[in-house]
Amino acid sequence: MSNNTEVDMKDVELNEVDQEKQPMTGGNANHDAISPVSEKNGVAKVKIPDEETKFTGLSKEELLNVAGTPGWVRVRWALLILFWLGWIGMLAGAIAIIVQAPRCKPIPEMNWWNYGPLYQIGDLKAFTKSSDLDGLAGKMSEMDQLKVKGLIIGPIHVSEVDNSVELKLDTISQEAGTLESLKAVIHEAHRRSISVVLDLTPNYKGEKPWFKKERIDDVAIQVKSALIHWLKMGVDGFLFYGVDEVSTVAPSSWNDINVIIRNQTEGETKKVLIGVTDKTSPHDIDEILNSTVVDLLLSGALRSKSAPGIAMTVDHLCLNYNQTKLAWNIGERVSGHLASLVGAAHVKLHQLLLLTLPGTPVFNYGDEIGLEDNLNKSPQMVWLKEANNTSENNEEKEMSSFYKFFKDVSQKRMKERSLQHGEYFKLLSSPSALAYVRKWDQNERYLIALNWQNETVSLQLKHAELPEQATVVFNTITTPEDGEILDLAKFDLKPNQGLMLKFPYTP
Repeated sequence: MSNNTEVDMKDVELNEVDQEKQPMTGGNANHDAISPVSEKNGVAKVKIPDEETKFTGLSKEELLNVAGTPGWVRVRWALLILFWLGWIGMLAGAIAIIVQAPRCKPIPEMNWWNYGPLYQIGDLKAFTKSSDLDGLAGKMSEMDQLKVKGLIIGPIHVSEVDNSVELKLDTISQEAGTLESLKAVIHEAHRRSISVVLDLTPNYKGEKPWFKKERIDDVAIQVKSALIHWLKMGVDGFLFYGVDEVSTVAPSSWNDINVIIRNQTEGETKKVLIGVTDKTSPHDIDEILNSTVVDLLLSGALRSKSAPGIAMTVDHLCLNYNQTKLAWNIGERVSGHLASLVGAAHVKLHQLLLLTLPGTPVFNYGDEIGLEDNLNKSPQMVWLKEANNTSENNEEKEMSSFYKFFKDVSQKRMKERSLQHGEYFKLLSSPSALAYVRKWDQNERYLIALNWQNETVSLQLKHAELPEQATVVFNTITTPEDGEILDLAKFDLKPNQGLMLKFPYTP
């Protein structure tokens, strides 16, 4: 007991040492209390904190013992049953949604020429600076930007005016280029999924496309031989002017031409046969389509017609033919360019019309920029940078505006099923205006309204399938504001204005 008393007294004596005599530790009181202290004249007390107790979990044997208890068995069974009930419920819900959801229409069978515009280049000298096929091969990127699906080139074969003796349908004329140049064009076009069609009209330099009537049968025999030659070169189809005459004068030879083209396929890719006629009546077009059995027929059906005339022609042809057989054009190699035929004020209006009708739109080179005809020769193509708004040249600004509008509408047509192969129904036809809708299954619908007159037209569009409002997508005279909405019950079309509007599908 005396020993314990002695130790306690020493502790007291140490704690009562004056502050001046305490060792300097540089720490606070708490730190001093738990830190070892070196002391010459005494002994410092050191407090060591207890180690934390760590939980290491249950052992395998303990877990197995707990898992077998009745409570945990019941919990596991309850969770398993809940899992399977939830899974079966989700499966039943998915099946119910699939069964009740409206079924999508199957995509109609289409050919490559139905997916985008065809672009006709009748004069290589006017189209490219190099004036030959080599120059054309370098323009495939520009064609791809316009979403062109096929080029109609030429004629580029050797032919003398009204002299069938000098006709060489399987030989490229010296001014057009070489066979290697044509192969390069085909290669560059096919790389971008653009097909190449040759205008093989025999007498393209004269007034009669197939020379005199008494020589048509002989010329048709040469055509058959040339078809086989060019098909081997990778050409995707042919165009002929005067098909109504040759099919009448030499029906047997014309039938052979059809057979050669239709029997030549590469996998699933079909070869196209395009005819051209100067007839404008829908009934005449009916007759020529039936007698020639061409895939597409270019005509004057939409040329120089009023809104009711255009509406009647479109209604008639859509009623009698599948849209994969329909082609729409204003100008072409012989008739000229769009701007010269309809006027600069109506260029965008007709671009919008051709690119939104059910069928294949066909344009002459330069129609995308409003190129106008020269009196004595083909107009020289003008190559502009997109949206050339910095130019001080008003003509270039206008051309750039035409180009951008054409490109934007063509790209829209490429993306939307309603515009690509959707149904067509007319909403309105008046002496000055035309309005129609393109729709496909459950896809977004598109309404096109056109005013050809120099006066404002007020439209009141009401139909069971129309909503009260629609959103403006394209406007031919101004750039539409994002999300601009029109009331379809009453809205105005300004002079020479065309609109594309969209509205959603509602079940």
